[in-house]
Amino acid sequence: MTTQTLEQQREAFKQRRFLAMPLAGMIVWGAIGVISPFVDEFTKTMMLYFGTGGIFYLGAALSYLTGERFFSKKTEKNVFDGLFFSGLIMALLVFGISIPAAQSDYQTLSLSIGILAGIMWIPFSWIVQHWIGYFHAIGRTLAIVAVWYLFPEHRVEAISCVIVSLYVVSIYLLEYQHRQRTQKQKFQQINLLSEAN
Repeated sequence: MTTQTLEQQREAFKQRRFLAMPLAGMIVWGAIGVISPFVDEFTKTMMLYFGTGGIFYLGAALSYLTGERFFSKKTEKNVFDGLFFSGLIMALLVFGISIPAAQSDYQTLSLSIGILAGIMWIPFSWIVQHWIGYFHAIGRTLAIVAVWYLFPEHRVEAISCVIVSLYVVSIYLLEYQHRQRTQKQKFQQINLLSEAN
C-alpha cells in the first residue's frame, strides 16, 4: 500500500515509457491495412473485431519487451494505473456500439472502431498532463471521418493508414518525452553528487 500523495503518484506514473499499447495498436492496424485489399468483406470484418479486440493482449505481451511490465508484481501500482486501465475497458466497451451499427451496415465498422477505440487517449492525456493524447484522439477522429468520405472504395485501408500514421507520430513523441525526462533526471543526479562532494 502506497503512502504517496496523488500528485506524487501522478509523477511516478508519468515516468513510464508508454510504448507497449501504441506499438500494439500500430502493429494490428498496420496488419489490417496491409491485408485488407486481398480479402473479402467478411474477413475484413473479422480482422477488425479480433484484431482490435486483441490490441490489449498484444500490448501486455509487448510491455515485457519495452520494460513496462504491465502485470509485474514488482511494479508499484497507484491510482493512475486504475484510471488508465479504466480507459482501456472504456475503449473495449465501444464494441457495444460498433457491433449493432455494423449489423445495419458492415462498412461502418472501421469508422466506429477506429474512432471509438481512440477515445482512451483523452484520459491518458489528462493523467500525464501532456497534449499528445488530445492530439492523437482529435487528429484520429477528424482524419478518419475525412478519409471515410474521400476513399469510399478503400475505407478500411485508408482508416488503417490514418491510425498507423498517428501511432508513428505519437510513439515518436512519447519516446522523445521519455528520453528527455530520463536525461534530465541523470543531470539532476550528477548535480546532486557533485554538490555532495
